[in-house]
Amino acid sequence: MRKKICGLFLGILCTMALAGCGQKGETELAGQADLEEKTNLEKKESQKVELVVWGAEEDAQLMNQIIQSFQENYQGQADFQISFEAQGESQCKDALLGGLEDGADVFTFADDQLNTLAAAGAIEPIENADEIRSRNLSAAVEAATVNDQLYAYPLTADNGYFLYYNKQYITEEQAKTLDGILEAAAAGSKLFTMDWTSAWYVYSFFGNTGLQVGLNDDGITNYCTWNQADGEIRGIDVAQAMLRIAGNPGFASYTDEQFLDGVKNGTVVAGVSGVWNSVAVREAWGENAGAARLPTYNCNGSQVQMASFSGCKLVGVNAYSEQQEWASKLAEWITNEENQKLRFEMRGQGPANIAVADSEEIKQSPAIVALLEQSEFSQLQRVGGKFWDPVSIFAGNMAAGNPSGQDLQEQLDEMAEGISAR
Repeated sequence: MRKKICGLFLGILCTMALAGCGQKGETELAGQADLEEKTNLEKKESQKVELVVWGAEEDAQLMNQIIQSFQENYQGQADFQISFEAQGESQCKDALLGGLEDGADVFTFADDQLNTLAAAGAIEPIENADEIRSRNLSAAVEAATVNDQLYAYPLTADNGYFLYYNKQYITEEQAKTLDGILEAAAAGSKLFTMDWTSAWYVYSFFGNTGLQVGLNDDGITNYCTWNQADGEIRGIDVAQAMLRIAGNPGFASYTDEQFLDGVKNGTVVAGVSGVWNSVAVREAWGENAGAARLPTYNCNGSQVQMASFSGCKLVGVNAYSEQQEWASKLAEWITNEENQKLRFEMRGQGPANIAVADSEEIKQSPAIVALLEQSEFSQLQRVGGKFWDPVSIFAGNMAAGNPSGQDLQEQLDEMAEGISAR
């Protein structure tokens, strides 16, 4: 009996000892886990994340505000050093491809540059593509896609143009035709302006005439029939119409910046531009600020509806960024619902985000409504790099009144040949 009691006592002691060892081991493991978590957190906090963001100069205040909110949202996860640099969105591709390793980590650009950037390996397919697609308008998603792969984050769905007009000088009825606009502008010794140095705007005169321009199957070179010498509307008919417009005292070929200066100083009462100027126009003209689809123009005795290129602004992540994960997070942050709403409020730009696009604020914007009306007569911009200069040279001659006196058909042929060059 004594042996049994001793054995039982020894068993209890061993059990207590083992339990004590287990508790000690668990405590040590828990402490080790806490230490590892603390170490990881300290590593994250001490991790320096340097990012450069490129965007339009006019977006500087907006982008800096968005960057600030991003840093606040991820506060404590890294030591952020994020800077914004102004870079024209239409020239972003050229600036980036000039030195990818020295380029911005995150950048905004016009969608027509997407194919080139993707082909050059400057951007790569987005990992959470389905999630991004579900948030944005189908047209914006299409503009950000190459071969069924989403390569960029949709930012706006408003990269088009329409008519701004001052109701104090031009009635709603006059705004329907370019003849009416020019007559009203000239009568008040004011101007209607449009940028004929930019082929993007000059497309307006050719787009709904049956004359064609676009990309060949190789995705690089163009086809062009703008010099067509037969048919209901010929290339020469468009050229003569442009000369008549250029000769009107109510017209001036102004860049976008000159248009806005004229709006502010009172010399310009109508012009072709986009939603990026909506806030400034409204501030200058107040309740007299009007917006409408592009007018018709007189071409070979018929009123032809002016066309437009359409497109989207996108946000890309540099494939050569040393901070891929954080650059992608920032690009997604810039294009999220909250910041697309903020972009509309501060810059008047139309969102790609479905929820924001369906809001009442958007539906009450005259500029966005005008853009939607113009969309019926617009075409997604898909032309190769050889398109731009020949058109600008031709339109520049028309804007100046064809000072050399060169035969119009010859100029049209030269333009079409330049556009189609391989």
